Amino acid sequence: MDKKTITLIGAGLAGPLMATYLAQQGFTVEIFERRNDMRKVKLSSGRSINLALSIRGIHALKEVGLYEKIAPITIPMKGRMIHDMDGKTNLQPYGQRDAEVIYSVSRAQLNKELMTFAERTGNVRIHFNHELSSVDLDMNTLSFMQKNNDKIIQKDFTCVMGCDGSASVLRDEIVNKTKAMYKEKPLGHGYKELQILPSKDGRFQLDNHALHIWPRGQFMLIALPNMDKTFTCTLFLPMTGEVSFDSIDTVEKVIELFQFHFSDVLDFMPTLSTDFLSNPTGDLASIYCDPWHYKDKAALIGDAAHAVVPFFGQGMNASFQDCTVMNNLIGDFRGYWGDIFSNYSELHVKNGHAIADMAIENYIEMRDHVNDPNYQKRRKLELELEKRFPDKFIPRYSMVSFHQIPYNDIYIRGEKQFALIDKLLEIDSTGESIDEMLVKNYFHEELA
Repeated sequence: MDKKTITLIGAGLAGPLMATYLAQQGFTVEIFERRNDMRKVKLSSGRSINLALSIRGIHALKEVGLYEKIAPITIPMKGRMIHDMDGKTNLQPYGQRDAEVIYSVSRAQLNKELMTFAERTGNVRIHFNHELSSVDLDMNTLSFMQKNNDKIIQKDFTCVMGCDGSASVLRDEIVNKTKAMYKEKPLGHGYKELQILPSKDGRFQLDNHALHIWPRGQFMLIALPNMDKTFTCTLFLPMTGEVSFDSIDTVEKVIELFQFHFSDVLDFMPTLSTDFLSNPTGDLASIYCDPWHYKDKAALIGDAAHAVVPFFGQGMNASFQDCTVMNNLIGDFRGYWGDIFSNYSELHVKNGHAIADMAIENYIEMRDHVNDPNYQKRRKLELELEKRFPDKFIPRYSMVSFHQIPYNDIYIRGEKQFALIDKLLEIDSTGESIDEMLVKNYFHEELA
């Protein structure tokens, strides 16, 4: 196998993981990162949303040998804790088995561990404060601005992978060069990070083994637990409109919003007004691109290829799975990068598009449907079908979070399973009885 140096753009989550995979296959890797080294410089607040780690991400961390280091800093969440307007709560489990949980993990801490682990292979070097400004895919050169002195430097590359996020410079050059399909779909909603502090005696203020959701129709608040007994909260609002980030612009309006819509948590958030008015507002959009590569020279990984909105908890997990897929193809094609990259696009682009679509659908479910009686009836029927036919029926959320079925296959199968539930509800609108013969025939005809 050719042991040439591989260049990666971006030392976020996917970059160091991909670098570790490459290093373990014998490659030398250089990563160029636009930010300071977060292990040495304190990050600004408001962008450190913690993440939901599930099977695809866990699998990648286990493959490279880092999971045992990460597991102790994760908190298992067994389901969605729904907070109604009147303060009542109900837990909606993610699955039916004890192992069917997802894990809250600090983005910043995970990122630090990934960078350190990559460097310890001895084959990875990270260059900080290097912001990619332009790419020449004909001459195989990258131009970087060194942010500590504003100098522009050029670097040659033989093979480059863009792990540089949703605003990827490398992706833009691939699209310009090849006229690749590229579409950005703004959600029209944004997010802002807030926090719930520990109680005076240092305890969690809410159940720490659940992902908390305050669904309010066109917007919602969520909260994930942290190891320090805080919760990272994220408020999702429309960018414009009557209740929006544009309209909520004073301390009084912030307090009024929370008193009316999230009154049960207001006392746990003494820094609410300061956090709301000082933390940045993030935009939300989905990115669709096809292909994810250019010849044998360049490929895209993670958000650079398929930024998704965060409502299925799959952004990191999907990015980590990209690295796993790429690593497997490197092994299959033994360094023939044209074959590796073309197969990567052919096999995996459809999965990126599918999880992007499912994430948008899950936002609507989380903010609008979780308290809807019809949704609850359908969910109950889903779980009953899984109990009776465990080898044939897996709820879509479970397929995404607890299995490694390709996302595109999940999307297709999920649509068929939804149609089956529609048929059963036509027969019995209460969802209490199941026509087993109809189900078995449907499995044979549609879900074999």
